[in-house]
Amino acid sequence: MKKGERIQAYVESLGTGSKHNSFYIGYFICFNEQKYYEAHDVLEQLWLKSSEPTNQFFKGLIQLAGAFVHLQKQHRRPEHVTDGRRIRPAWRLFKLARANLEPFSPRFLDLDVRSVLELCSRNILEIEGAEFQRNPWTPIAAPKLAILSTEVGPDDFSIALPGNTNRVSAI
Repeated sequence: MKKGERIQAYVESLGTGSKHNSFYIGYFICFNEQKYYEAHDVLEQLWLKSSEPTNQFFKGLIQLAGAFVHLQKQHRRPEHVTDGRRIRPAWRLFKLARANLEPFSPRFLDLDVRSVLELCSRNILEIEGAEFQRNPWTPIAAPKLAILSTEVGPDDFSIALPGNTNRVSAI
């Protein structure tokens, strides 16, 4: 089974019942499970078939997941020759994600884009403040993204930052 077919089967298995595209919802599910690479792959399937303006929006969300892929890998193997140097690439992806998502603020496709931009900015500032020497990501404090909808219930896709009342959400 090819990668695209595996992703299609996964998304079909979700049965979200949402008004949104299943690949879009799948992105949030994977992201919240800290499966950032998979979130990237799932949304990429939608991005490749989209046109402007959603193309740029999806690209920004894919870059956001990519930034967390780098931080997660660096966290797991900080002494590794490659993974140990992933903080700067993550920082670059946060900046690209922010630039691609800014035109969609404050909301787009039921996502509180402003909160996602704040998430990007916080990570950029933390990385810069630590002079690229400390990873701001930990599995315990990993952010979650949310699409709040009466169709799926707020607990199904709540996006909150642990220990923080800020929510990255879609209404």
